[in-house]
Amino acid sequence: MIITVASFKGGVGKTTTAFHLAAFLNEKAKTLLVDGDPNRSVLSWAERGDLPFKIIDERGIAMHAPQYKHTIIDTEARPEYEDLKALADNCHMLILPTTPDALALDALMQTVDALKQIGNSKFKILLTVVPPKPEKDGEEARKSLITAGLPVFQAEVRRFAAYKKAALLGVPVYQVKAKNAKEAWSDYEAVGREIMKGNGQQIRRTNSNKTTTATAR
Repeated sequence: MIITVASFKGGVGKTTTAFHLAAFLNEKAKTLLVDGDPNRSVLSWAERGDLPFKIIDERGIAMHAPQYKHTIIDTEARPEYEDLKALADNCHMLILPTTPDALALDALMQTVDALKQIGNSKFKILLTVVPPKPEKDGEEARKSLITAGLPVFQAEVRRFAAYKKAALLGVPVYQVKAKNAKEAWSDYEAVGREIMKGNGQQIRRTNSNKTTTATAR
């Protein structure tokens, strides 16, 4: 399974999402994380710690990806139209993280509009850095996106300081000794389970279609 994480805006948890989804999927099967962002944020994160999964830059995909069950790709913020098309066309799922503020949602809609022009519908929106209750930013953003008919993860990633500490130490958030670290990890576990469930449904639909086609013949 190839998952690409992309955004037209920085600061929405794109790299954090790619990193922790790689950590989750690696617990299920051998997973590769590709740092396709010129800032090399993922590689910098990895240099500070000892990670259970392999990280490379985009130049090593051809050599390394065939050895792995899952590949997660972190991308450059605000990719060009042709780059976005290539990213969307060459993955099983395109994850679009967004914080629930107006500027980030505006950038998200630009990404969605570009994907509609491309004719690609393999994307799913992930709400990140969601403020704790009683603030309603996350809830209101979710309602707005669903009303617009857009696919949104049921799970969401809440705002926790533990992620910053994890980046400083170069480890996944579940290895951090900090308040709410377990809760922070549980958010990405929920996202990961949703991905695995959706992937299983897609495989079953594909197999069903194959069977129907074979029977028709």
